[in-house]
Amino acid sequence: MANKENSFEQVKTSLSSSPSAIHRPPSTDNSELLSLVIVGHVDHGKSTILGRLLADTGSLPEGKLDFIREQCRRNSKPFEYAFLLDALKDEQAQGITIDAARCFFKTEKRGYIILDAPGHIEFLKNMVTGASRAEAALLVIDAKEGVRENSRRHGYLLSMLGIWQVAVVVNKMDLVNWDEQVFRRIKTEYGEFLKKIGVQPRIFIPVSGREGDNVAELSEKMNWYTGPTVLEQLDDFMPVQPPQDKPFRMPVQAVYKFTAGGDDRRIVAGSVESGKLSVGDEVVFYPSGKRSRVKSIEAFNRRPLPDSVSAGYATGFTMEEQVYVRRGELAVLSGEAAPKVGRRLRVNLFWLGKNPLVTGKDYFLKIGTARVRMQLFHVDRVIDASTLEPVTRHDVRRHDVAECVLELERAVAFDTASEIQETSRFVIVDDYEIRGGGIILGSLTDQTKDIREKVFLRNYRWERSRIPRELRAEKLNQRPSLILITGEKDSGKKPLAKALENELFAAGRMVYFLGIGNLLYGVDADLKKQSKNFREEHIRRLAEVAHLMMDAGIILIITAIEVNKADLRIMEAVLNSFEIHTVWIGEKIKTDIPVEIHLSDASPESGAAKIKRFLQDAGIIFRP
Repeated sequence: MANKENSFEQVKTSLSSSPSAIHRPPSTDNSELLSLVIVGHVDHGKSTILGRLLADTGSLPEGKLDFIREQCRRNSKPFEYAFLLDALKDEQAQGITIDAARCFFKTEKRGYIILDAPGHIEFLKNMVTGASRAEAALLVIDAKEGVRENSRRHGYLLSMLGIWQVAVVVNKMDLVNWDEQVFRRIKTEYGEFLKKIGVQPRIFIPVSGREGDNVAELSEKMNWYTGPTVLEQLDDFMPVQPPQDKPFRMPVQAVYKFTAGGDDRRIVAGSVESGKLSVGDEVVFYPSGKRSRVKSIEAFNRRPLPDSVSAGYATGFTMEEQVYVRRGELAVLSGEAAPKVGRRLRVNLFWLGKNPLVTGKDYFLKIGTARVRMQLFHVDRVIDASTLEPVTRHDVRRHDVAECVLELERAVAFDTASEIQETSRFVIVDDYEIRGGGIILGSLTDQTKDIREKVFLRNYRWERSRIPRELRAEKLNQRPSLILITGEKDSGKKPLAKALENELFAAGRMVYFLGIGNLLYGVDADLKKQSKNFREEHIRRLAEVAHLMMDAGIILIITAIEVNKADLRIMEAVLNSFEIHTVWIGEKIKTDIPVEIHLSDASPESGAAKIKRFLQDAGIIFRP
């Protein structure tokens, strides 16, 4: 347990002393821009303070302030500076802000993008969305109500998100008669809590948002306070610079191919999270291990093209040798520190879903541009973010922070939070909604780790043909695929496979049926005398043979008895998972793998026709 606790505290400390996730290109007009989030418990006065900042810096459109005052007068409603931000009528009716509002203002020093993040417990997840893009934070506490549960939760989440520039604003000092002792008590109580989670606030500022005291000008009513105003503190925050000094990382967002006017470029596009990329650099893609050299850095409507690009920019590049990569891979420079690759991740996460995070249920994890199915494998420990007290249980409930192990359907590339924050953060999606998120602490060994390492080396050393994969597919009028026919013993797998091969060949397709016996007494002849790990190595070699044949553009048909999830994971570690299509033959499906085609009672010929229609619908072969 001691080691786990040390790792937990280490990550919190590294987050609280590191820049946050937002990056921007270097300024070209000598003007700075800083992104700020404001958080706090409901009704503690966040929107009022923001309204004051807008008004006191002259950042409101002409006549806006008078218009809001007149609206309040007509409705016999007392004027509130918060109404400057609460644009939605239902928000004014409820008296709370229910969505992250963005506003802008400028001081003599710089411009600001303000994210007004909600404090109401029902909208806490919106706060996470807003805070994840901020460089600094104002955390608002009501002087009369004091420190609340959400005050502590917000502090904890800011620390996890790596927002290290924090100022605590003790608002509504007018409601406690400007009492210094009230301010001191809140400063001591909340300061001790923040210290436990590794956050060192820049300052505590006593203010009255409604009256404007210590917001833009120092207050005569609190002459016992001699520190900066809120505006002065904002100007003291520093914009976070993109991490150009770290290893290059660019999650692949898409690969674009151009054909008009003889343009044959294939552009790998994404946003540079860290480091620098230059023409001539060798790029390695993780987790596949494919590599090529940068031919050009592409930029929209810009001539001449740049020779390099650095962190903070969205960009694209072309390659000297074409390799087949997909969205979700991580582009890295050869020779620099490599990212981690894993399928079983040890993480620190927060959970905001109404339903607990539980084992045995499928979720989706999103990291960078990768999206992969996952399950909660194990809960190491749970911490209540508002009390920091450990809780023993096997699920993660709303507002909990937990150290867990997540098991992914396939391996992803990442860095740990202590190395490169930008590629360590993730979110968890359930039912199309973000329910939680966190940071990766490391990975654990899983069944396919050794196989992935072999595949990475194979791809890195691969001798590429002059005929790219896409040109073969275009010439053969088909996409290379593996049709995996499985089922119980003597269920008719081989007759179906041979009928399918005959059907596709008659239609002019490049197709091949690979019988298992062909491998067992050939490529696998040395395995027949071994009993240890026979099936695992047999499946790996089968997948490698399939990889060679599919690289030649062939549609390959394989039969195997009762393929299970463990077998499929080995095959997916060797092949592209989207190129494997599964068929189960038999009355009842008796496998834990996803089945795309189920043939319960069909002759080989009718079954082959059904599979052919599936291949046509999937775009693997084209209809005549």
